[in-house]
Amino acid sequence: MKKFLTVFGILLILYLIPLVTGGKIMAQDLFPEVSENSNGLVRGLETFWDYTGFANVQLQNLVMIGVGLFFIFLAIRYHYEPLLLIPIGMGIMLGNIPFQPGIGVGIYEEGSVLNYLYFGVTKGIYPPLIFLGIGAMTDFSSLISNPRLMLLGAAAQVGIFGTFIGAVALGFEVHEAGAISIIGGADGPTAIFASAKLAPALIGSIAIAAYSYMALVPVIQPPIMRLFISKKERLIRMKPPRAVSKLEKILFPIIGFLLTTFISPTAMPLLGMLFFGNLLKESGVTERLAET
Repeated sequence: MKKFLTVFGILLILYLIPLVTGGKIMAQDLFPEVSENSNGLVRGLETFWDYTGFANVQLQNLVMIGVGLFFIFLAIRYHYEPLLLIPIGMGIMLGNIPFQPGIGVGIYEEGSVLNYLYFGVTKGIYPPLIFLGIGAMTDFSSLISNPRLMLLGAAAQVGIFGTFIGAVALGFEVHEAGAISIIGGADGPTAIFASAKLAPALIGSIAIAAYSYMALVPVIQPPIMRLFISKKERLIRMKPPRAVSKLEKILFPIIGFLLTTFISPTAMPLLGMLFFGNLLKESGVTERLAET
């Protein structure tokens, strides 16, 4: 443990050197006398230092890396939405590693691998793929046996409109407020998809806010439930849902897809993939695709 803390302390000091000196620090600042009469080896070391993250780090990088580590800690230590927080935490750290501009590794540097991956975010490619996986993992038996549960989903619209009104009141443009409002529906992929269409400049902030909110639901929900629901009501045992036939499970994604996309064709990329994934699961003839 002591060795780990020592190494961590050294790395932290190296990160803080540029901040203490008031900005980016170059190798010449550390070795002024040597750099004047440097040979090829020293110049190579100077160049190497200038291209390291230690020489290019800024306070914003450290803050966001700390946020990423915190998300990973919550996912591993407390099991808070690990399927969400571990990828998000790693993504935050990946996007905030400091580097020398122009070396072709940054998310916003054209031609870099990360820039190609980011293309899937800005063009709304990843949310439908996420919905495909959600559909393949979801069992809609409870909803099929008790359609009234759809009213609970409709309640999310209250959060959406409430967030929209709040965003407009805070001075955001209407299209920006529309993208922000999806956070109120507690739906991360939809929030990313909407922000990519309505407010691409806010996509990073909206994604982090939406998934952070969703991941913290296990923390936020219990005190709210205790506040509005009495102990007697919380002890009520619900009747088990009726058994749902195989035919019903197969027809549900087909009918649901046709009905929702005819009502709102713009929802086809997300809902189409959601119901497609569920059909793969319930059809019984594409197990390997559904499990993959």
